[in-house]
Amino acid sequence: MQLREIGLFGALSDDVLEYMLNTLQTMRVLPGTPIFREGEAAREMYVVLDGEIEVLKKSRRGRETRVAILGPSDCFGEMSIIDMQPRSATVRTLGPARLLRISTEDMDNLYRHDLKAYTLIILNLARDLSRRLRVTDGLLADFTANVLEEYVSSPDGANG
Repeated sequence: MQLREIGLFGALSDDVLEYMLNTLQTMRVLPGTPIFREGEAAREMYVVLDGEIEVLKKSRRGRETRVAILGPSDCFGEMSIIDMQPRSATVRTLGPARLLRISTEDMDNLYRHDLKAYTLIILNLARDLSRRLRVTDGLLADFTANVLEEYVSSPDGANG
């Protein structure tokens, strides 16, 4: 997969794409390998070049639930580039995968190398996070409406 085909790198010049290819680390990962775990310190994000990744989130009771499956050109871990908080989920490979690793140090180097490219990537990250938030808002609204409807329509809920 070419970097140009990945939304995160949209509108970047050939020079910047080459710079990134020469400076960023590519990882080959075996099936079932955890990339990171919920609660760990975070200083990097990843872009899926090949393979499938699952994102797992723990409930308050400690049960892990799959919340997403990601594939080629998807990115994950991007919140750590922006907010520097511990990991909010566990991520592991479903099959063999090839990932592009982008650390906060890599982003700082890009900032010094080409401010416009850095700004475009941050804007692309913000767009992707905004899109994901809109989807999550819709799912949460549907879930809440279904729970309320079930509660109101059940004989126990109406009297409870």
